[in-house]
This record gives sequence, C-alpha cells and structure tokens, in this order.
Amino acid sequence: MTTRRELLAGLLSAGTAGTLGGLALGAAGGPAAAAGPFGGYVMGYFTESPNRLANNYGLHLAVSTDALNWVPLNQNNPVVTPTAGTGGLRDPFILRKQNDQFVVVATDLAGTDFTQPNQFIHVWDSVDLRSFTGYRRVRMHTMNTHTWAPEAFWDAARGQYAIIYSAFNGTRDVTMVNYTTDFVTVSAAQVFFDPGFNVLDATMHLGGGTNYLYYKNLVNGRLYGARSNTLNPGSFNSGIYTAGVVNGGIEAPIVVKAYDRNEWWLWGDSYGPVNGEFYTWRSGNLNADSWSLLTKAQYTQPLNSKHATIAPITAAERTNLLARWGVPTWNRIKSFNLPDRLIRHANNAGRIDPYPFDPYPDSQWRLRPGLAAASGVSFESVNFPGRYLRHSNYVVGLAVNDGTALFAADATFYAVPGLADASLTSWRSHNFPDRHLRHANFVLRIDPINAGSPAVDRADATFQISY
Repeated sequence: MTTRRELLAGLLSAGTAGTLGGLALGAAGGPAAAAGPFGGYVMGYFTESPNRLANNYGLHLAVSTDALNWVPLNQNNPVVTPTAGTGGLRDPFILRKQNDQFVVVATDLAGTDFTQPNQFIHVWDSVDLRSFTGYRRVRMHTMNTHTWAPEAFWDAARGQYAIIYSAFNGTRDVTMVNYTTDFVTVSAAQVFFDPGFNVLDATMHLGGGTNYLYYKNLVNGRLYGARSNTLNPGSFNSGIYTAGVVNGGIEAPIVVKAYDRNEWWLWGDSYGPVNGEFYTWRSGNLNADSWSLLTKAQYTQPLNSKHATIAPITAAERTNLLARWGVPTWNRIKSFNLPDRLIRHANNAGRIDPYPFDPYPDSQWRLRPGLAAASGVSFESVNFPGRYLRHSNYVVGLAVNDGTALFAADATFYAVPGLADASLTSWRSHNFPDRHLRHANFVLRIDPINAGSPAVDRADATFQISY
C-alpha cells in the first residue's frame, strides 16, 4: 500500500514543491550569534480560530525554507505551555543567543481579558527548540499595567540583552526596556521608545549600521518604522521615517530580511474585521518607505496563527525540528486564481471560500491513497472522518464512503502538473479521465479541461497544496 509519505512525495514531484521551497531569508532581530549558514526559519505563535471558537495559548512552532510558506509542527498543537501565571501565553518571541542557544519570552496572558495588570513575562531556555527547560516568570516592573509583546535583542555596546515590551508608563502606552545577561535577573525598567503618542508591539531589526524599530501607532492603527544608528533608549523617538503601512486592523509587525540580497518582508497580524489572518509586504530597500502588499498566492501562514515571531535556523536545525515534532497529517488546498480561497465543505457541498472562516476544519483534508487506485488521491475530511469528496453528476460534494466500487471511483483523482502553472497541481478524475477538478462560481465540479482549454478554465482547475 502506498504510504502517506510516498503519496506526498509523489505530489511534490508533480509540482507542489514550489510551495515549500525557495529563498532562505533572514529574520527580525538582526544577525544571529554563531550559527550558519542558515537554511530555514522557525516561527513561534499562538492560535485563535477566526471567530475565537477554538484557541490555544501555548507555544506553537512552524518551519519554512523561504519565510513565506510554513509547515506547522506537532499537528499545529503547542510544543510547550506555561504552568504558572494565567496558564497561557501570547506574543511569543524566539531569540538565538550569543551562545548559539535559544531563549523564548512571551506575554503572560490567556484569553481576552486585557484589563488586568500583569508585571511578568514567561521565559524558557532551549538548546535546539526540541526541548524547553528552566521555565520561569520574570517580573519586569512594579507599575500597575500590562507587560505585552516582549522581544529581546543583543546590545553589543552594553554587552547585555535588551528585553523590550509594551506598557502604560502613567502617561501613555510606550515601549519599555530591561537589560539582562541571563534572562533571570533584569535591570530596572526604563522607557525605550516614546514618540509622544500611544504605541504598541515594537519589534527590532538590527544590522548594516542602521537599526530599525517597527511598531503599531495606536492613534491610527498603522504600522510605522523608526531608525537609529544606536540602540540607546530614546534614540528612535525622532527617527520615524515611514508614512504608515495598513491593511485593516493590523498589529504585531515582524521584519524579515533575505540574507543573500537586499530584500525584506514585513508581516502584520490582523485582529479585525477578521481574526487569525496575516498580511505580508515586500520591500527592496528597508531604508526607504517602499512596502508593497503580497497576494495570498505568495505566502501561507500556519493555520490560525497569531502574533508571531520568526528566527533563522540552519538546514540541520530545520530537519531536526521536523524529525522531533513531525509534519501535519492533513493539508489545506488553495485556489490558484483566487488564492484567498480554500477548498472546503459546507453543508456537504464542495466549495472554495475565503479564509478565515469557522468551522476552520472544514478546509482540512487528509490526502489518502486513492480509494480506487493507490496511485491516485482521495480527499478525506478531517472533521468528518470517513467522508470524502466525490463527484456525482459532475458536481463535487462530501459523502460517506459506502464501500462500493462506484464511490471509490468517484472519489479518486490523479495529481498532475497544474494546468495553469506546472509548479502547482491539478487533479484528474479517475473514472472520467478527460475531466479535472475545478471551481465554477465557487462550487467544485469536474469538467473537461486540458492544456488547450481557455486560460480561465485551466486556472479554475489549478490548486496549491499547503498546510
């Protein structure tokens, strides 16, 4: 019998590898200490479903080779969860320290009660992100306020790490800083960034002689950048140089650099009008105000990920993380020409709908060896196991496998190079080999489509496999 590993390998060879491969990028926070050359990235995040019907406030991890398309680890379940404080975390941050090991810091907050003051952050040590030790809560200040979105960076001039975070200093929301050498004992808190108006979620990007601080302006909801040639508290206050990047309600910026050329990506987390959605922009010059929005075809975030962190890792570290935590046993499938839409079932109808939506497992599929031929593929629902996508009168819907040969044939498809883009995937029907799976008015069906068909039909029949 064909195993799922062999099945996915076959799918990748049919053209889906492009969704997971590509350029290796540098991460926010500046160059790492000693590791390298880098060959991948790790993302840390927590999860909230689109309507907050299913949340998990533990540390989740995903890996990538290009920092744009991500493979969630541990089935998108947390790899570690706080055992003190509120019992959950938000806003995790991963830093590679000067000794080439990692530290994880995070907001001590579970749920959505943002009204309670909390002076602590969560901290873990990790040699390789495959295990986490030394869990502790570190008190950052004595103010009657929150301690949100902690990040850390190495300040070479001081010979110490700086931990920055959002807090209300008695006048307005600012970025505070404490200094430490061990993430156990910290210096007294002081204001790090205060441009004269309320700000949130500062993130640092170091390197090239100029340091960059990106943040959310709470007055207008936009993401802005400031720059300074030092890392001293207050040095970024007058260095704002961007006009503001916005795409709805956005916060939690991450700046990511390609380490082999001057190209940057800016990630932002959406909290409204929809939840659990990232937007990504590109720039060819971080020193200029030149961000352009990417399409959903160019990136795929981990499922329901919120307020993330990205750190560079070596190819060996990426391989070891995959070996330790495993890849998902399910996939999501994105439309080629409507890349904000995913294949899903709704009231047993096969459709493509824009994500995010709840119930989100409607868009998760186990790609099984074909029921009629192991060299093919059958799409089993994750939240309704035993039900598969099958065609009937050429319309595709979700149905219970009745064990008949007809059902098996109707529910089996063959992965072929994408009819509109050979790096992606199209699916040919097993028992109607002149027909391919496609969407029409957002509904799934099988129609006669081939390489000579109109471009719009070939595009409707092309899909991108992701997680």
